[in-house]
Amino acid sequence: MPFYETNAQGQKVKRMSSKWYAVFVDWSESLRRLPLLEDKKASTEFARKIERLNSIRAGGDVMTADLTRYVETMPPGIRKRLAEWGILSAARVAAGKPLVEHLADWKAALLAKGNTENHAATSAARVRRIIDGCAIASFSEVSASKVQKFIAELRRDRRGKDERIVRGISAASFNYYLRDARSFFRWMVHDGRTTENPLAHLQGVNARTDRRHDRRALSLDELRWLLDTTQKAPERFGMTGEERAMLYRLAVETGLRAGELRSLTRGSFGLEGNEPSVSIEAAYAKNRRHDTLPLRSDTTAAVVAHLSGKMPTAKVFPMPAGNRVVKMFRADLADGRRAWLESHGAGQDRRTLEESNFLLYRDDAGRVADFHALRHTFISNLASGGVHPKTAQRLARHSTITLTMDRYTHLRRDDLAAALDVLPNLSGPLRQAAMATGTDGKPLQTRLSPDLSLGSEIQRTSVEPGGVIGMTTASSDSPGKTRKKPVFASAESEMGRAGIEPATHGFSDHCSTS
Repeated sequence: MPFYETNAQGQKVKRMSSKWYAVFVDWSESLRRLPLLEDKKASTEFARKIERLNSIRAGGDVMTADLTRYVETMPPGIRKRLAEWGILSAARVAAGKPLVEHLADWKAALLAKGNTENHAATSAARVRRIIDGCAIASFSEVSASKVQKFIAELRRDRRGKDERIVRGISAASFNYYLRDARSFFRWMVHDGRTTENPLAHLQGVNARTDRRHDRRALSLDELRWLLDTTQKAPERFGMTGEERAMLYRLAVETGLRAGELRSLTRGSFGLEGNEPSVSIEAAYAKNRRHDTLPLRSDTTAAVVAHLSGKMPTAKVFPMPAGNRVVKMFRADLADGRRAWLESHGAGQDRRTLEESNFLLYRDDAGRVADFHALRHTFISNLASGGVHPKTAQRLARHSTITLTMDRYTHLRRDDLAAALDVLPNLSGPLRQAAMATGTDGKPLQTRLSPDLSLGSEIQRTSVEPGGVIGMTTASSDSPGKTRKKPVFASAESEMGRAGIEPATHGFSDHCSTS
């Protein structure tokens, strides 16, 4: 026959056959009987925890971390019954599920927010690797130090099955793993499945100290050779040479990514009127926004010819999937470089040419020219052309100007050399510089008489500041005679007259512009 006992907290514990039951009045003032365990002491402790959960539910308080972990270790049947009575929320019950099941829910949440399948799958795969590598079954087993140590181990080089050294992940990849893991646990907190993010305090590493895949911008000559040789090349990866050349040209003149280019249809282009454009649907854009980008007039003509005969819904480019785009681009780079070398024959400079970085996939600085490097080239060309950084940011569709300037803008050697042209010429003779300012130390124009103008009688020429810009007529000491008097240029008065204009310095001059 069942009987009851009262513990020190006044809770009744009843025994029926071999099990103990907790008997209590819950937050809704309903009498509840909950089957617990066979051991009386363990059942009494269980009843104490249930009473705390009941008080928290009644007062609307937040569970502590230790109580959250306790709930996660409860038998599933008890968690389910407490949820039915409203003592635990459904999310709290879900917190007791294996982490891999929560991970599946997180991936579904990413997709529901509009993230691409590739992004959701990649992020979930990183977190799954951490869960498996750390042998974590439930949330209560998560340890920040254990996770950090596991990801750090991934950075270490190791020997493969064939005894070759396999490099570990880069610092950037370390940060991606940590970012996704923190994001996963942050989502669990926001979704009410736990009260804390155990990885919130972990920090990433400096990715600049271990760059594995820095990209470079292609030069104008490299682009021309690439497009010309690809145009004449045979089919590769299901695309003709003409299609690949058009693909590369559109990529380098719009900055569109591979996935965005793959999504284009005939209807994506607006080729009528004075402002031809190409549009990217939000579902395919990385920033999840619909964007319309302008097209150059010469590019528009090439696009019109390429789209001739295509239906509005037809794909513009039959691009291969995944990393096959990179392989296709590398093969076309190699063809372009080979054609460039052959064009120079076998002269004495052949060895020098072969040691150059021209159209190499990886240059001597370790930077690569993959398909995405065309986007880097697009933004770098905007910079070297003097485009305002805010305009470039808009064309690149970046969230911050820092991303546009720091990661995607690459200064070439000739860009740096050309920048020095704006500096003043300091090689002029000291005597001319002194004459230009006059003996009274004032600029030349302040000593000219009001009626002296640099009119038609002066033979103007383009000179350096301090040089002679012409001769003007002045009275001679001898009666009835005149003499020619030299007029010297000052930097301020003759800047425009000597053909010097303020230079446009590109992004470097506008870095503080909002």
